[in-house]
Amino acid sequence: MDLSRPPLVITFELSEKRKAIVADALSGASAVVYLTELDEAGRAEALRNTGALLTFNTSKELRSGEAKLLTGARLIQFMIAGVDFIPLGELPEGVLVATNGGGYAESMAEHALAMALAAAKRLVLEHENLKRGQFNQFERNRMLASGLCGIFGFGGIGAATARLMRGIGMRVHAINRHGRTDQQVDWIGTPERLNELLEAADVLVISAPLTRATYGLIGAAELRRMKDDAILVNLARGEIVQERPLYDHLVTHPSFTACIDAWWIEPVRHGEFRIDQPFLDLPNVIASPHNSGQGDGAHDLSLRRAVENCRLALTGEAPLHIIGLDERLM
Repeated sequence: MDLSRPPLVITFELSEKRKAIVADALSGASAVVYLTELDEAGRAEALRNTGALLTFNTSKELRSGEAKLLTGARLIQFMIAGVDFIPLGELPEGVLVATNGGGYAESMAEHALAMALAAAKRLVLEHENLKRGQFNQFERNRMLASGLCGIFGFGGIGAATARLMRGIGMRVHAINRHGRTDQQVDWIGTPERLNELLEAADVLVISAPLTRATYGLIGAAELRRMKDDAILVNLARGEIVQERPLYDHLVTHPSFTACIDAWWIEPVRHGEFRIDQPFLDLPNVIASPHNSGQGDGAHDLSLRRAVENCRLALTGEAPLHIIGLDERLM
């Protein structure tokens, strides 16, 4: 272990098994300090000497005044990809801040595929019909093979989703900020070409971060551009899609399906779950409690990826998934 480098400081508790993952991913690049195991004086010293900080939520895991001690850190690394609800303005100016982009990609991609298939195959609808004694054996469902999957937000989650969708025979169109990728897609564009994606997609997967640019981006006009029988899968943030226009569109377009994993008011970000429209009463809604990242093994994999990014910063390399000022909501 290179003790000449400033340490990786971790703000949350870990089991011995997960501490071993940290040690393996760090590969001896520096020492590891667990903030929860220190007294107040020890915490202050560790934060002043931090090389990289690994955290879920600095506003909850750091005490009052502790964030300002991180001015010498090379990186503040979050364990999650969506940090729109964390007050990043409280962090020292000039210190790089990174999300765990794609940390839970495989688990979330499987969730997107499962939701899209459930919608196309009418699984939830026919389950309810069977409970009522209706045996609709000859009711048509849909094949997704040869259809088009549009992915808005083509980072780690989007790329993992594309691989699965291609695996069942779908073509993939995608949008990211740069309009280019080294992943296999049939078309990729920038956000300015969103309308083209909306019009072409049989399945639209939203996996973009919530920023000033994406907040409320999909409203009534955008939904009207989509196919009447399109399947919308939102894994990202509820606020990217306007709540009331989505509800109204579902009511007036019964062949359209919304698969909602990400909601507008959620416990982790807001302290409660609340919806202002009765989405759960609609037959063309498939819902889950924002648990797309909770697959077995997903947390271990995301921890490894976050630590590997910290290792890049500690060894003088450029870390990934740095948050730019234009990407910050707060």
